[in-house]
Amino acid sequence: MPVPTPADHTAADPTSGAVAAPGGTPTVIKLLVVATFVVILNETIMLNAIPRLMASFQVTEQAAQWVSTAFMLTMAAVIPVTGWFLRRVTTRAAYATAMGVFVAGTAISAAAPVFEVLLVGRVVQAAGTAVMMPLLMTTLMTVVPVQDRGRVMGNVTMAMSVAPALGPTVSGVVLQLGSWRLLFLLVLPIAVAVTWSGLRHLPDIGEPEVSSIDWPSVVVAALGFGSLVYGLTQFAEGGVGPAVTITTVGVLLVAGFVLRQLRLQRTGSPLLDLRALSHATFARALVLLSVAFMAMMGSLILLPLYLQGVRGLSPLETGLLVMPGGLAMGLLGPTVGRTFDRFGSRVLVLPGSVGIVAALVGFAQVSLTTPVVALLALHVLLTVSLAATFTPVFTLGLGALPPHLYSHGSSILGTLQQVAAAFGTALAVTVVTVRSEQVVETLGSAAAQVAGMRAAFAISAVLSLVVVVTAWRLPSRPEAAPSVDLAAPTAPAAPAGAPVAPVAPAEDTAEVADAVDEVPAPLR
Repeated sequence: MPVPTPADHTAADPTSGAVAAPGGTPTVIKLLVVATFVVILNETIMLNAIPRLMASFQVTEQAAQWVSTAFMLTMAAVIPVTGWFLRRVTTRAAYATAMGVFVAGTAISAAAPVFEVLLVGRVVQAAGTAVMMPLLMTTLMTVVPVQDRGRVMGNVTMAMSVAPALGPTVSGVVLQLGSWRLLFLLVLPIAVAVTWSGLRHLPDIGEPEVSSIDWPSVVVAALGFGSLVYGLTQFAEGGVGPAVTITTVGVLLVAGFVLRQLRLQRTGSPLLDLRALSHATFARALVLLSVAFMAMMGSLILLPLYLQGVRGLSPLETGLLVMPGGLAMGLLGPTVGRTFDRFGSRVLVLPGSVGIVAALVGFAQVSLTTPVVALLALHVLLTVSLAATFTPVFTLGLGALPPHLYSHGSSILGTLQQVAAAFGTALAVTVVTVRSEQVVETLGSAAAQVAGMRAAFAISAVLSLVVVVTAWRLPSRPEAAPSVDLAAPTAPAAPAGAPVAPVAPAEDTAEVADAVDEVPAPLR
């Protein structure tokens, strides 16, 4: 992503399509939202296709699950690199790379003659998907004025929420009509059309930054985050010994990656700039979003297991049952965004965080005979509460960073989301397994599984108390951007409509040095 300048941050040539009139949404954001909707829809559309893949390729269920595992691992490995990549290339180049790679992966998957080729296609798809979300968030923070960010972020949330909600339902309908290949053949022409339209109308934002890449950091990040996510997923497969070993290796590699980035920050060329974590609001937002995402992923895993494994619903019926919650989460996005712009975050985040805990406590009371309507109501409560939380916290967290850290902040958020998703899944499945084994002889198979799920939901509810506590410590309004840019000669962004301050002259360098000294030494 090009380096943002004060002009990029507050205004731009209206003819470029980069910035819309007050109250509008920039063309560049509309195009990126549509593209992001397509790639996220693809991420969840394979959930119901595992049995078909097993029959088509004559593979085991564990092998077939790799279409999802490989996708997740690739995302975890690629996202840490996007912070550097988005500052190195133009907006159009980043978009063309992301969507071009995604289209290629979709075509490979649709035509895969053997299972191994399908896995390659999914890996290629994931590499393109990993670039889109940081690109969208970085561009949004660069071109949208502060007073409109909540509304525009709400529209983004709508696309991000509706797509995964529709994925299982769409796949259930398509699989009723024909082969699993139709899932990719459905996405392919849409992705091609979106790519073509974007390349015709997408403007470039700012100028690229010339910088070198630290290849050891790339390798360590890929191995570290990939091992960490894979190790956590293995807990869900039941192999505790290998899971602990792989996870430990992942943690050690991630620790090595962090230490290397701290050292590289002194030379000004880290792959992932961890100085973003020195901004308190961003760090708190990161904690809140990670825990909330863990709770969400745990419920997304447990609820289908309960509905299909205990209550006997089909995959299509399960998809239809959880779809209202996803749609409610998405459709409320614009309203949540406008409310945030007008009243600030507290009227949304505090009730939302309490609603998350309340919904998980409700799920912890499920039984063999819980009415389906009650499950639907709890799921809607959870998703609406997440909608009230995600949009303001995303906006507050990224808005607390100076413009030159937007791409790195987006990459950190994306990476932690992948780790949180894997951890939430591993925790949920492990708790269900352990608790079920403890009581299966006395309660029977079905009741033991329900007991395990109740325990998993209860633990998620306890962890979600962190969301409530963190929500109280977040500011109601976006904080002003820091006054000193520690990594680029660009002057800091001014509030929308305010005159841009000039870069400090040479005689003021002592004041700049004093400001730098206030930053914690490990993060300089």
